[in-house]
Amino acid sequence: MKALITGASSGIGRKIAEELDVRGYDLVLVARNKEKLEEVKNGLNAKNIEIITMDLSNQENCKRLYSLVKNVDILVNNAGFGNFGDFTETDLDKEINLINTNIIAVHILTKLYLKDMLKKNSGYILNVGSIAGFMPGPLMQTYYSSKSYVVRLSESIREELKKKKSNVKISLLCPGPVDTNFNNVAGVKFNLSSLSSEKVAKYAVKKMFKNKFLIIPGFKIKVVKLFTKIIPDNIIAQFVYHMQEKKVKT
Repeated sequence: MKALITGASSGIGRKIAEELDVRGYDLVLVARNKEKLEEVKNGLNAKNIEIITMDLSNQENCKRLYSLVKNVDILVNNAGFGNFGDFTETDLDKEINLINTNIIAVHILTKLYLKDMLKKNSGYILNVGSIAGFMPGPLMQTYYSSKSYVVRLSESIREELKKKKSNVKISLLCPGPVDTNFNNVAGVKFNLSSLSSEKVAKYAVKKMFKNKFLIIPGFKIKVVKLFTKIIPDNIIAQFVYHMQEKKVKT
């Protein structure tokens, strides 16, 4: 049994690799930083661990990854990052890279590997979204929008799989703040308490194998998700803006 994990060099991706390692899976770990991938590999016990250094913001790399790695039983689309700032002031090139990584790479890899899973009528796909995907996100608008895409894509595929009566399962992990390198890349700090990436990974893997679709770690974030269903978007946008203003790193 083989699992392919993107963004596996740190944070949630690394901890998911550790969880699947304990369960006896062969692992393919993908990230841009070879040194960190080697570090992850050296801490695992699986006999068959392949590391692939690759920038998934490049569409052709996503297709090349699929051509290199076959017979995948679990696909974890974890690679992604955030940004912060007023939309007119944020760096366009960074936003394009974010869109390519958070949206395009997820789309390509999900599509290609799902086709193979459907042929053998088995497999798991775990798309790492965010609670941000259920609400407007002023001052982090590109990131929130990218996670909204992951949410809607996953929800839509889930229904298609149900209509096919397929044994392939798709899950959507939507955490709140997690103690990872995300803050440094996005240039923000969270005022809310963060869950550990280890706790999130353990919870996500457990729920994925129980065929749970929407996976939300932590009671507080479950409450936030409930509020997004009953409070108008314009009110949520005002609240999010106020919260984002407090995130600026000093």
